[in-house]
Order: sequence, then C-alpha cells, then structure tokens
Amino acid sequence: MTAGSGGRTGHGELAPTTRRRRRRLTSRAVAPYLFILPNMVVFGLFTIWPALNSFNISLYDSGNGRRFNWVGTDNYREILSDPEFWGVARHTAVFVVGFVVLVTVAATALALLLNAQVRGRGLFRAAYFLPVLISPVVVGLIWNWALERQNGLVNTVLGAMGLGAPGWLLNPNLAMGVTIFVGLWTHLGFYAMILLAGLQGIDPSLYDAARIDGAGAWQRVRTITLPLLRPTTLVVVVLATIAGFQAFDFIYTLTGGGPVGATTLIVQYIYLKAFESPIRYGLASAAGVILFLTVFGVTLLNYAIGRRREAI
Repeated sequence: MTAGSGGRTGHGELAPTTRRRRRRLTSRAVAPYLFILPNMVVFGLFTIWPALNSFNISLYDSGNGRRFNWVGTDNYREILSDPEFWGVARHTAVFVVGFVVLVTVAATALALLLNAQVRGRGLFRAAYFLPVLISPVVVGLIWNWALERQNGLVNTVLGAMGLGAPGWLLNPNLAMGVTIFVGLWTHLGFYAMILLAGLQGIDPSLYDAARIDGAGAWQRVRTITLPLLRPTTLVVVVLATIAGFQAFDFIYTLTGGGPVGATTLIVQYIYLKAFESPIRYGLASAAGVILFLTVFGVTLLNYAIGRRREAI
C-alpha cells in the first residue's frame, strides 16, 4: 500500500515528496544563519570574547603587563578611591550631556529643514553627511590645525575682524566646549539622516488635515511631527549617549586630553592605564567594566523614559 501525495508509505515512513519538502524548508531556515555565520565568528572572536575576558582580567593586577597576580576586587576599590578617575568621570558626564542634548536638537532641526526643502535636497544631504565619512583621527587633526592659536584658520579670520585670537585648545574653559562642538560637527549628519527617515515615515494626510483645521507650521511640528518622531528620537538619544561615552579618537588628536586633563574622558583614562607605563591591564579592565555598566544603565534609563513618554 502506498500513501498519497505528502503522506506516508505502508511502513510508516515519509513519502519522498514530503521528505523533499521538509529538506527545502530546513535549508531555507538555516540559510540566513549560514550567511551571517562568518561575521558572527569574527565579531565573537574580536569583540564579544575580549569584552567577556575583561571581566576576568579586572580581577588581576600586572605591574609590567606580563605577570598577573590575583587581587580580587582591589582594582575596583583603587579606581573608586582615585581622585583622577572621578575627575575624568566628571568630564565625561559634561561631554555626554552636552553632546547628546546638542546633537539631538540640532539633528532634529536639520532633519526638518532637509525634509521641507525640495530643490537641492540631495546635495545638502551629502554635504551634511560628509563629515561622518571622514576618519575621526583626521577630524581631530583638521580641527586642531583650524583652531591653532597663532596660525589657525579660525583665529586668522577672527583677527582680521578685530575679535582677538582665543586659545581654543589652551584654555580649559574653552577646550571642553570645542570638543563637544567637534563631536557635534562629526556626527550631526548621521543622526539627521536617521531623523529624516523617521520624518518621511509620517503620513502626509495628517498635515493636510491639520492645515484644513487652520494649524500653523509650528503647531503642526509641535502636535504632529515631534510626537510621532519620539521613537526615532529615542534611537538617536541612545546611540548618541553610547557614542558620547565611547568618544576618544578625535579628542585624542584634537586636544590629547588637555589642557591639564580638561578633556580627558573615560576611554582615554582606560587607554593610559593599559598602554602607558606602568602598564596596569587589570586596572584598565576594571575601568572598562565600570564604563560598560554605566553605559548599560544609562541606556536602559533612556529606553524606560522614552517608552513611558510614548505611552502618555
């Protein structure tokens, strides 16, 4: 006795068509994972594993970078009692808050302008996105030259206008503001593109209905655009917060962390502890763990606040 199409044979086995169908379904389910497998292997070996191993290294100390001695949580105690660490943490907090607030506001305004513009929209999008494509190290070098006190482009222009020549990178009160500005200049185009995508996902009929009801341009932005843009804005805030905490490369080539440590952030602190004498891999790893927990906690807080506002 034979089974019909898709049935079983007389011995209780699946018919050939059923087996082929199941093999096709299995291959379709497995294929996507095979495509991402090489990338996941590289990501796991060079990102996930080092991150997990840093938890283990943070429990050891090494005065010369070679011989590791078990110290338990002593590295964490040393960091949390180090005035230098708290100074760096304060600088990092100032940078992150200033960067996130300014980049969110500026990116939203820029996205609104680009969304309203009809002629030359593509050209302006490319112009604002161009700094994102430049290496952060090169960005720091460019602005270091532009803001140089004696021969920099900015002070040359200001001097020609009779406005003096401020020491942008030499004055601790100015250096942090300059650092935040350069971070804003570097990342503005990226976050504006994210918000622009969110704007273009809003139903145009909502604006048409608001115009018929007599709502002005600002009323439409306040009552339609900004509320519907909240999920995208939350993404920008979270990404900008993570980028702010991880800022290092362009700051290192811009100010080197100076003057007198005024722009030294947490990632540079970790770098100095790990790669400058005396080499303290355990101490640097402990600082990295603290940074991870801080970023994770702030991200969860941002997400919780954002979800609560969406529910209101």
